[in-house]
Amino acid sequence: MPELPEVEVSRLGIEPHIKHQNVSKVIVHQRQLRWPVPEQISLLEGQVISAVKRRAKYLLLESPLGTAILHLGMSGNLRVVAQDTPLKKHDHIEFHFANGLALRLNDPRRFGACLWQGVSEEHSVFAKLGPEPLTEAFTAEHLYAASRGKKVAIKQFIMDNQVVVGVGNIYANESLFKAGIHPKREAGKVSLHRYERLTPIIKETLASAIKQGGTTLKDFAQSDGKPGYFAQELLVYGRKGESCVSCETTLKEIRLGQRSTVYCPQCQR
Repeated sequence: MPELPEVEVSRLGIEPHIKHQNVSKVIVHQRQLRWPVPEQISLLEGQVISAVKRRAKYLLLESPLGTAILHLGMSGNLRVVAQDTPLKKHDHIEFHFANGLALRLNDPRRFGACLWQGVSEEHSVFAKLGPEPLTEAFTAEHLYAASRGKKVAIKQFIMDNQVVVGVGNIYANESLFKAGIHPKREAGKVSLHRYERLTPIIKETLASAIKQGGTTLKDFAQSDGKPGYFAQELLVYGRKGESCVSCETTLKEIRLGQRSTVYCPQCQR
C-alpha cells in the first residue's frame, strides 16, 4: 500500500503540471471505486486548480468551486500524460487540462477513491485524523499524552491515524528500530524521554523517504513512471533472518495487527 512518502512524492510529481491549469473535462470510466465516484466531481470542469495539497494519504486538487479528493488505495497510481495517450487497463478517472495534459488515476484493485468536497466543507474522511507527522503539531508531548493508559503495542499506536497520520507499516518498523524501542512494548509504558527520541526519528525517516522518491513497492511508481529508491536503505523492514546492521544479531519477525513486524531483539527494548 502506498504510504505517506509515496503519496507526497505523487503530489510533488503532479503539481508542476496541473497547478494553475484549467480543467477542460473530467472523464469517469469506472465509478465503482472504494466509494462510488460522486456526480459532483464534474463541477471541477471549467475550474482552475489553485493548489495541490495532501492530508494524510489523501491528495486534494483545490479549485474556487470545491476540491477533488483522491486516494490511491492499495495499488493505485497517478500519471500525467498527453491527452491522446492510449488508456491503460484500470485507468478509471481522467482530468483533462487546457494545456493538453491529462491526470489519470489507475487502480487495479479499486480500493482507491475520488471524492468531492465543497467550499467551506470538511469531508467526513478527515473528521478523526490526527496531526501531520512533518508539522510542528506532532510532538513528543502529543504522543506521550495520547498514550497514557494505552495497552496497545507502540507500533500499532503510532500507526493509528487518530494519533498521527501516515506512519505506515514500513516507516513504523524503521523508526522503532532507530529509536531502540521494541515494537510490542505497551504505548502507555513508553516514557516521555523515549517519545522525545522517537518523534524526531519518525520525522527524519519520513522526510528522507520523500526526498529519495518513496519506497519501491511492487505496485508503486512515481508520476513519471520511475520507481522510488528508499528501499535500498531499509534497516529492518523485509529483512527477517538477516543480521542487524548495528549488532549483527539475527532480525526476528512477528505479526502485530496482522502486519509484518521486523525488529532486533538485542537493540530494541
